[in-house]
Amino acid sequence: MSRAFRLAGLLRLREFQEAQAAGKLAAANSGLRDGHERVNRLRARAEAMPMEADGVEALQAVAAVRASTRGMLLELDSLVESLAEEADAARDGYRLARRDALVLQKLGERHQAALTAEDLAREQAALDEVASRSRRGKDHRS
Repeated sequence: MSRAFRLAGLLRLREFQEAQAAGKLAAANSGLRDGHERVNRLRARAEAMPMEADGVEALQAVAAVRASTRGMLLELDSLVESLAEEADAARDGYRLARRDALVLQKLGERHQAALTAEDLAREQAALDEVASRSRRGKDHRS
C-alpha cells in the first residue's frame, strides 16, 4: 500500500472550498442580520412618529412621511427577502462543500488506519520471528 494518501491534494482543495463556503455563509448571515436590523429600526421610527397634526400642511407632511416610510419598508422587506435567499443558497453551498470534504476526510482516516494496521502486522511478524528464533535456539541447546 502506498504510504501517501493519494487524494491528499483533493482533500486540501475540498477543505479550502469548505472554508470559502463557510465564509460566504457567514457574510450572507451577517447581511441578513443587518437587513433585519434596518427594518426593525425603520419600523421603530415609524411607530414613534407623531400621529396628530395641527393643520392641513402638517397633516399632509405626516401623510407624506408615512407614505415614504411605507415605501422604504417595502424596499427593505424586498431586500431582506433577497438576503434570506442568498443566505439559504450559501447554507446549501456550505452543506455540499462540507459533505464533499467529509467524504475525503473519512477516506484519509481509513487510509491511515490501514497503514497503522499494516505497520502493526509487520511489527507483530517481526516479533513472532524473534520469538521463533529464540525458541529454536533453546531447543537446539537442550
